Amino acid sequence: MNKARVLTAVPMAFVLAAATACGSGDDAQGGDGDTITVVASTNVWGSVAKAVGGDRVEVKSLVDDPSADPHSYEATAEDAADVQDGDVLLYNGGGYDSYFERLAEQAESQHVVVAYEGEGHSHDHGDHDHGDEHGDGGGPEGVRSQQGGDDHDHGDHEGHDHGDDEHGDEGGHEGHSYADGENEHVWYDLDVVSEVADKVATELGELQPNQKGTFDENAEKFTQRLEELEGKVDEIPDGRVLATEPVAHYLLEQAGLEDVTPKDYTRAVEGETDVPVAAQQQVTQMVSGGDVDVVVNNPQTVTSVTEQLVTQAGQNNVPVVEMTETLPQGQDDYVAWMSGQIDELVGALDK
Repeated sequence: MNKARVLTAVPMAFVLAAATACGSGDDAQGGDGDTITVVASTNVWGSVAKAVGGDRVEVKSLVDDPSADPHSYEATAEDAADVQDGDVLLYNGGGYDSYFERLAEQAESQHVVVAYEGEGHSHDHGDHDHGDEHGDGGGPEGVRSQQGGDDHDHGDHEGHDHGDDEHGDEGGHEGHSYADGENEHVWYDLDVVSEVADKVATELGELQPNQKGTFDENAEKFTQRLEELEGKVDEIPDGRVLATEPVAHYLLEQAGLEDVTPKDYTRAVEGETDVPVAAQQQVTQMVSGGDVDVVVNNPQTVTSVTEQLVTQAGQNNVPVVEMTETLPQGQDDYVAWMSGQIDELVGALDK
């Protein structure tokens, strides 16, 4: 797959060795009077940590370039040192940011929050309770918080299970099998984002007990903003969507939009293989025949196939809405970023 940006690889053994020489987590325990350092794999999760920690945290996001593909990011020695020195480590999981997971494994004494374990993602958007979750160990299967290298299960939720998703039965990116019903792009699931915020508040409160109330309050305020965002999602007009990649799957699903992307097309894009001729013809016919209301494009994973689809959409006056994997430059507010993308989607569907 031709990525939007080619990143220089640094051998992981060298990275880990450099991290050991450059930094140590032993001297990075934020006391009540200190600023807590949170290291996140991407600026999406970094923005969540900032919303919870406020001015009590310094957030470092390893991937914050809107032209980069986080799937293929290669960690540097500086990244490894940052992870070693971080008080709280926050990453997506599910194979999405495996470079960060490998670095986090070398920092066993740190507080770690993982958004998605990749063992099944299920939520009930209607019954999720945000009221009393801070610090009580609650949360969905897939959101993990660990301290001192030990994993702690925080329960599970029952709800929409993607195990029977129609998009196929083969794998894709490392650790990722959307075609098997697994989709690691969980920052487009607002319930998961809320739960991650709760876990971050818990970890920050462990490091600064005197500030625990502040962190919990910040997480609750953030959750309230997410609930307002969910209201916007519920008001998205009906429509038929064709996606270059299922990055925004959970949001589109919650909105009740019909994803008409052929399963063989999705399987090929995710598996980085050639799209079958029949699937390519089907996509072309849907776009040219007026069977698609909007094309959702991930501009951070670009191939000749996805470029062709975007071009065809333009030629047939089908709106294209970009939904990304990281926040754009100059943006550090998750809710504002997601709200803007929702507004663009609504505008496209209203045309």
